[in-house]
Amino acid sequence: MKRLLLVTAGLFLLAAACKPPKMDAFEKNLEIPGHDWAYDFKPSFEVAIQPEDTADLYNIYVNVRHTDAYPYSNVWILVGTQYPGDSTAREQRVELPLSDINGKWLGSGLDDIYEHRIPIQQKAIFDKPGTYKFTFEQNMRQNPLPHVMNVGLRIEKAGKRP
Repeated sequence: MKRLLLVTAGLFLLAAACKPPKMDAFEKNLEIPGHDWAYDFKPSFEVAIQPEDTADLYNIYVNVRHTDAYPYSNVWILVGTQYPGDSTAREQRVELPLSDINGKWLGSGLDDIYEHRIPIQQKAIFDKPGTYKFTFEQNMRQNPLPHVMNVGLRIEKAGKRP
């Protein structure tokens, strides 16, 4: 009887270990080729949402890393979001502020490199399980956009849905 209990407990642990983990956070950053962000370079990020993750709320951020020589106080990007089962992405133009009105960089800096984590959506709902695809396209007048080193996506859990 004791042996049967141990085997059963072991099987339950094995089954729990095979279940995909819940997403608490996703973060991926991609390097901009030559540190000049051209219109045709559109970084893409794929995030897999499990069925149990659809009960949570998420905060979505864009990460930007640039040098002190970046010539603007902001960057405009087009954020494309493709939902599971959809063949086309929904696009939204978003401004990412990088400095205050006095020209002081808002992100954290080390030497002449600055990193920003800028919120673009708070308490987002991913109500369909599956793979969500996000693409970023720089949407400034200057092409290529100089001194941008990396761009990335961060999604972190913000709590349970009401």
